[in-house]
Amino acid sequence: MSVGETVAPAYTEDSHSSKFMRKAKESPFVPAGMVGFCGIVAYGLYKLRTRGDTKMSVHLIHMRVGAQGFVVGAMTLGVIYSMYNEYIVKPRK
Repeated sequence: MSVGETVAPAYTEDSHSSKFMRKAKESPFVPAGMVGFCGIVAYGLYKLRTRGDTKMSVHLIHMRVGAQGFVVGAMTLGVIYSMYNEYIVKPRK
């Protein structure tokens, strides 16, 4: 290496927001799953006050199952979407 020569870094640092936006464009169902999960948890916590005579553990289990179901559904739609793009749309081009 000669004098005055610079070495390029092996990686480029992205900010978290730009990295998230890039990933969101690649797979749009991930942010939808995250938003849905947070929404269901927020709704469950809001309904926690008016759960009536339901036990706390049963209420929390129902909230967890609903949130996980939403995330699994979003992941399934994402896989179907990516398979559609990879195997149906690309071969036509």
